[in-house]
Amino acid sequence: MDTSIEPSAEKLTISKWCHAAITEISCQERDTMLAPSSALMLEQGWQTRGARGSLQNLKKFNNQDFNQLRALCLSQGLLFEDATFPAHVSSIGPNLLPADKLWQIQWKRPTEFQRNPYLITDGVSRFDIKQGEIGDCWMLAALGSLTLQKQFLENILPKDQGFQDDYAGIFHFRFWQYGDWVDVVIDDRLPFLNGRYLSVHPRTSNEFWPSLLEKAYAKFRGSYQNLHGGYLSDALVDLTGGIQMQFSLRDPPPDLEEILKAADKSQCLMGCSTSGQPRRNIELGNGIVQGHAYTVTGAVKIRYKNGWKHIIRIWNPWGHGEWKGPWSDNSPQWDHVEPKWREALLRDKDDGEFWMSCENFQEQFSWLYICNSTPAFLDFGDQHCTTWSMERHVSLWSPVLATGRNNYSPAGAVSTNPQYFFKVPDYAPNTYNVVISLMQKHAKGMQDAKNLKIGFFITMENSEVLKQNFSVTRDVTNYFILSPGTYGVVPATTEDQEFEFLLRIFTKNQDHNKNPNSLPSPVLPMDGSRQNQDSSYKAVFLRYAKQGSAIDASQLQQLLNEVILQDEMTSLGGRFSFDSCRGILALMDLNSNGQLTLQEFGSLWRSLTKYMDIFSKEDRNHSGFLDVSELKSAIERAGLAANEQLLRLMTLRYGDAARRIGFSDFVYCMLRLETVTHAFQNLAEGGSQILMTAMEWLTLVMYT
Repeated sequence: MDTSIEPSAEKLTISKWCHAAITEISCQERDTMLAPSSALMLEQGWQTRGARGSLQNLKKFNNQDFNQLRALCLSQGLLFEDATFPAHVSSIGPNLLPADKLWQIQWKRPTEFQRNPYLITDGVSRFDIKQGEIGDCWMLAALGSLTLQKQFLENILPKDQGFQDDYAGIFHFRFWQYGDWVDVVIDDRLPFLNGRYLSVHPRTSNEFWPSLLEKAYAKFRGSYQNLHGGYLSDALVDLTGGIQMQFSLRDPPPDLEEILKAADKSQCLMGCSTSGQPRRNIELGNGIVQGHAYTVTGAVKIRYKNGWKHIIRIWNPWGHGEWKGPWSDNSPQWDHVEPKWREALLRDKDDGEFWMSCENFQEQFSWLYICNSTPAFLDFGDQHCTTWSMERHVSLWSPVLATGRNNYSPAGAVSTNPQYFFKVPDYAPNTYNVVISLMQKHAKGMQDAKNLKIGFFITMENSEVLKQNFSVTRDVTNYFILSPGTYGVVPATTEDQEFEFLLRIFTKNQDHNKNPNSLPSPVLPMDGSRQNQDSSYKAVFLRYAKQGSAIDASQLQQLLNEVILQDEMTSLGGRFSFDSCRGILALMDLNSNGQLTLQEFGSLWRSLTKYMDIFSKEDRNHSGFLDVSELKSAIERAGLAANEQLLRLMTLRYGDAARRIGFSDFVYCMLRLETVTHAFQNLAEGGSQILMTAMEWLTLVMYT
């Protein structure tokens, strides 16, 4: 049985993204404004660095300290047993299984049935996950997306643990809870029923990070039973501390393809769900499961026949069961795709992952979910001229403070309850510049408590209500185009009940000092503790470097494919191969030790930025490739030279069958050309006797 709870129908009316439906609001800016009386945290990033509840100063769930508990167990030669989440039916929950099966549950440590268990083997991947008996596809779909975005994964999966060194049967994981990062400690006893995993089980028999992380999340939510059915949107936020948004695919936004492309480029977490009866899963003849949550793992536009096609890659947390229609693994559509693309994209395995067209995606799925640290993808890829700042407020809404019999009315809600003001700076017209997210806070130990119908009003300075959004969900988030001015936000509920809330207000700041027409340098997605996306090569290097000192060819390949090729234009021509990365490393490796230091990588980074700019300007038809004439112009723009013979040989050596060069091959080609040119010049200046012309030298070296 599997369960993914979808947003209520009422949510549909407030989640539309149709541009035509968005009304631009005018407001007269005023110079002064009263600050709200409740506590305010104005943050230029997700978390004030070093503050309690930040990733640098975690809150301890149930006041358990992982390091102290492990040290105590090691000193006494004991394996940890968690009294706060014991190996008992109370941790399972009373209603997950029939009573007779509930008491048949056995708890086993991995060391009891595996000779050589590991927390992680060969990295973390969505393909490590296979859903168990519990209907937590909504959580596993979010987790599958998390494995694609390492900057988020590192936040929840600490590296200071395992089954080898200092093993004491204790592990810990981190989750985001109402504005704070919380460290959750568990023991490694896992539930089994009739010899089978009750929980998620790994595809590799001796790898246990999925099962242990799921157990930590079950403890975080109160029990395994509380994972049986839930909201994908909640899991995305719990695993990232991010801002999530939902799009109805029954009434999709007109620019859905652009939204998907921008979200994929911004390295957002994405998921989707199908409609269906709660706690029932029906697999249709086309392979799609009703009432189920999936991970969106990619969105690309590829050449198909005589045009272009938007296709979407989706993964099933079951670890099997795939779409059988157009663009599935064995569909004839792939016969009309260039072999280079087909080889790069198609994975013909029954692993639960498949491709489908954007049209079929809208037909088969009902909701799309997108989550990231900031709403930066609302810039639709134009992130280099904007930053987002956030205000965070925690307070209490009380029906006693609202006037009138109908507390849901604007007059009642706005009267004396907390009201929070924010200013909208200058903005680019017709672009989203304000995001408001309201989350209701459940009491400790009441993670499964019933959600109230909550929402907020947006007011002008005269208390006139301009917008209102309400829904029976844990958090209500919406996105607006507001003209410059000062506005107020009033949290409220339709029910006669007080509730504690977390309110986050994001506003976009335009950077007028930057040229909006310039091509941005390659950037990584924003880390949860940073204000802006850190585009420095040092941040990129340290993320991928082995022990923070150097990167080898394999790490360089991963870096280039994940960072540089996040741009659609640069990705169209194919990925960086291991051989090309080994060649690039050899060109930049001044120490000849098979690795790049930070200084050497800095030189490469500057070259990458330069060649990305050149490639963008010369690829006039935005095909993702350069033909011979465009390549010649690109070489000249780089301040280098090549005659017709050399150009022909370069396209033969680095191009495809049509003699076109994609970005990854262009980079390798240009780095070689630049290196060889400088080498020839140094020889000539040094007085060496050279028995061939510069072009003969270049032709010889570039083609070999």
